[in-house]
Amino acid sequence: MIQTVGIEELQGKLTGYMQQVKAGNTLTITESGEAIGQITPLPVILEDRLQHLSEAGIIIWSGKKLTSLKSTVQAQGDQTVADLLLENRE
Repeated sequence: MIQTVGIEELQGKLTGYMQQVKAGNTLTITESGEAIGQITPLPVILEDRLQHLSEAGIIIWSGKKLTSLKSTVQAQGDQTVADLLLENRE
């Protein structure tokens, strides 16, 4: 969610707005009604998220770097696998 806030209000309520950013919201900062900047949350790094899930006991993870899996399905013809799945759902 993107929220707009004036610079003076931001200065007065910085802690509250930073809590919103931590929760995943983006702030657009304005001065005299004109946008001058944005504060956005940092992207979540997959390995950090996996570590948190592991520490919470939700998953078991060795901590090793994840590798990409090769596709095990190939479509024949001009359609992609996604196209075939969508067509099959109809």
